[in-house]
Amino acid sequence: MSDFFDATVLARAQFAFTVAFHIVFPSFTIGLASYLVVLEGLWLAKKQDVYLRLYKYWSKIFALSFGMGVVSGIVMSYQFGTNWGPFSDMTGPVLGPLLGYEVLTAFFLEAGFLGVMLFGMNRVGPKLHFFSTLMVGVGTLFSAFWILSANSWMQTPQGFAIENGQFVPVDWWLIVFNPSFPYRLVHMVLAAYLTTAFVVAAVGAYHLLKDKQNKAAQIMFSMAMWMALLVAPLQLVAGDLHGLNTLEHQPAKVAAMEGHWETRRGAPLVLFGLPDMAAEVTHFEVAIPKLGSLILTHEWDGEVQGLKDWPPEDRPNAAIVFWSFRIMVGLGLLMILVGGLSLFMRWRGRLYDQPWFLRLALVMGPSGFVAVLAGWFTTEVGRQPYLVYGLLRTSDGVSPIDALAVGTSLAAFAVVYFVVFGAGIYYLLRLMRQPPRADEPGPQGDAPLRAAGIASVPPPRPAE
Repeated sequence: MSDFFDATVLARAQFAFTVAFHIVFPSFTIGLASYLVVLEGLWLAKKQDVYLRLYKYWSKIFALSFGMGVVSGIVMSYQFGTNWGPFSDMTGPVLGPLLGYEVLTAFFLEAGFLGVMLFGMNRVGPKLHFFSTLMVGVGTLFSAFWILSANSWMQTPQGFAIENGQFVPVDWWLIVFNPSFPYRLVHMVLAAYLTTAFVVAAVGAYHLLKDKQNKAAQIMFSMAMWMALLVAPLQLVAGDLHGLNTLEHQPAKVAAMEGHWETRRGAPLVLFGLPDMAAEVTHFEVAIPKLGSLILTHEWDGEVQGLKDWPPEDRPNAAIVFWSFRIMVGLGLLMILVGGLSLFMRWRGRLYDQPWFLRLALVMGPSGFVAVLAGWFTTEVGRQPYLVYGLLRTSDGVSPIDALAVGTSLAAFAVVYFVVFGAGIYYLLRLMRQPPRADEPGPQGDAPLRAAGIASVPPPRPAE
């Protein structure tokens, strides 16, 4: 129990708490921004105003989610100076410019076009408005690019020299495109798209359960199911490639993920178990012989390292990594199942009127958020005991702070976050409970439709 009150543990808990709150918003808005681009593009291409109604419906949800993401990110960044001063000083020459590039690309792009996207429908032409939506979507992807580049460098550092106790850039190309970066970027962007798809599907299912003839709900549900069908299997492939990259560069993390303690050939795939760090064993194993080696090395008798190959002080917490990894993979397999079922339902012409399937989609609504958090825990806890893998220990990167001060601020964060963001999430759910309509004017009337020459409602006649 005394370890819990250690300043380093509390500083890690505080950062984990604030990042966990923050990460759910970008993982939603990255996908939702691209969804808005598709909706507005379909409106312009097909000249069907139902897509504009859906655009307006989801743009309000995007605006609130984006705002909460920005606020939670600002709070998180202060901890680099307060709790992680030595880490910031040592890695600043590398990580500082990477985060600065995010501001110069993603934030400037989003700030320049977000206002036009949200409030300019009646003030600019449809093509310029679509371009603004597209730029906001591109900006969210730029943000993911730079943040994941910085995080990936901490996982697989290269392109630097150490001078006067600092990591100094030598080759920016090697820093930005470090060995794990491409895999993490693809894996995270696909995760964001799946997160958004299952939220959209849940909202569509909710309204179809109330009115299966709701055309707008049918369209959003159909689009979300197509995304699940296509992207969820692709994510499985991307995750496998990411895992092989991790095995090459962070084998201790993979050993913890798999629950392996002994190095052996023909290692089994451990489905379930209870890793015990003290006893150095995984209790109650349920395993499939040799399948672990086949997945990790693509050979039945391939050698897989166990955690005992590393000293106890260099091992990640196997219990956390083992179970967070299985939560992520389990939810991914459920997403593939839902996508496959949607194709079967579509083939039978029953996609919108099977209550059990709609309820399944509704229950799966939060699954993307849970999978993203589980994947993040796998990545970050698996990197321990290092901040910069193999080079800078977590204990050496924390500021000389008092445990009571960190614990007090953590408690304050918890209270404020649950009140403020709880209210924001409650309002988001209220917006989602409002039924989308395909046959009534949007909040700005039909002026955008008439401006594009595709209004379904004729303009009013002049007074005689």
